[in-house]
Amino acid sequence: MDNGEIPENANEHCPGPNSETAGKSDACEGCPNQEVCATAPKGPDPDLVAIVERMATVKHKILILSGKGGVGKSTFSAQLSFALAAKEFQVGLLDIDICGPSIPKMLGLEGQDIHQSNLGWSPVYVESNLGVMSIGFMLPDPDEAVIWRGPRKNGLIKQFLKDVYWGELDFLVVDAPPGTSDEHISIVQFLQATGIDGAIIVTTPQQVSLIDVRKEVNFCKKVGVPVLGVVENMSGLCQPLTDFRFLRMTETGEHTDVTEKVIKYMREKAPEMVDVIAASEVFDSSGGGAAKMCREMGVPFLGKVPLDPQLCKAAEEGKSCFIDQKCGVSALALKNIIEKLLTNHWREEMAVEQ
Repeated sequence: MDNGEIPENANEHCPGPNSETAGKSDACEGCPNQEVCATAPKGPDPDLVAIVERMATVKHKILILSGKGGVGKSTFSAQLSFALAAKEFQVGLLDIDICGPSIPKMLGLEGQDIHQSNLGWSPVYVESNLGVMSIGFMLPDPDEAVIWRGPRKNGLIKQFLKDVYWGELDFLVVDAPPGTSDEHISIVQFLQATGIDGAIIVTTPQQVSLIDVRKEVNFCKKVGVPVLGVVENMSGLCQPLTDFRFLRMTETGEHTDVTEKVIKYMREKAPEMVDVIAASEVFDSSGGGAAKMCREMGVPFLGKVPLDPQLCKAAEEGKSCFIDQKCGVSALALKNIIEKLLTNHWREEMAVEQ
């Protein structure tokens, strides 16, 4: 427990040996360190000083949160980072989803290793102005499960914050796991003294997802993190009509692919249909979706991003959706959301960029 580190054999919700409630809270019951923590002298965590010093070169810190997994939070984190870097900002992307690190895949960095210098751990770079840090770079086998209790996860998050040398950054984007667990409490606690610009919360339109997003909004309010806005992701399937496959179902339930015939007929008989975008509601949004929830909870609604197969493909390939016209539907929606964020919260950075 040197330097206030949480021991690996501590209980899951350990308050930390330097906490006033160390050894006394309900979470300490049955912990082998309970007596030591209760009687040890208390004081400020020296690592917090190191974190403040390390973060002094980072202008803006943004948390990306979600109530549930599978809503596209990491995809949004990756594309936000790509977009900011394309605007010539210095960007860092920190993946603190310890048990499900998907950022290395989504940035095209699978198989990369972390290197250490006399300045600390070096991020893995996509471009000279876009660095990434994730536990995914530390696993000898990408299929290996990370089975850690809360204290060990918190220890790694602290190490990322105090030991990674980012250099001068305009933006540090933090991709958090879904929910409101130990990792969220830790990142807020560790960064509080350095200033957090706020959180962007990603959801899908249906009530099953929005129920948990409400909890996420309340979490932010309780810990004093501003909600920069909510993004409704997978807001209907949108893609060019010519990108669809067309099937004819037989009486026995078998499918026959008639795509080639349909596209040929369309080009010959109705060429104006070739450029039509087809849209279909995938998730039920009859309850008003994220926009209604934002009005009710008094937080900004940033916009909708459609479910675009081309965006999914870009994420699988670790590419930016902004580099070509393939993600035309989703890229425009994401661009509008990012421009709104920059205009509403970081006007001074926009001025410098221009």
